[in-house]
Amino acid sequence: MDDVDRKILAELQQDGRLTVTELAARVRLSVSPCHRRLRELERSGAIQGYRAVVDAAALGLNFEALVFVSMRQEDRDTVAEFERAVGELEHVLDAQRLFGEPDYLLRVATADLAAFQRLYDERLATLPGVQRLTSTLVMKHVVRDRPLPA
Repeated sequence: MDDVDRKILAELQQDGRLTVTELAARVRLSVSPCHRRLRELERSGAIQGYRAVVDAAALGLNFEALVFVSMRQEDRDTVAEFERAVGELEHVLDAQRLFGEPDYLLRVATADLAAFQRLYDERLATLPGVQRLTSTLVMKHVVRDRPLPA
């Protein structure tokens, strides 16, 4: 990956709807070489996909919490089952396995506190291998969906 590829990635992170012609102009390439580079970045997995950034409030998801998960068991099967089950929870927006304690960090969005409590009690607390859940509420986003540095 060279500087031109990095410029292509930076431009697409700012605006994923650019046409190849617009992208080529921004990175100072002709259209054909820009298109070849773009396809190679997609093929290699450097570009994993394209998506719209949607306002959670527009979907009625006005409540966000971070949930820290400590596992009772961390054998391979329990971890795999926990991760599979978390992947099926649509209100879990992001899930990260951590080194140290706690074992996982989940970012969860729901309509309100009551909906979060139901999710917490009925789904999160019953996930395989869970020993303890600790939550904190998100007051405000200071930095959100920042593009990766070039």
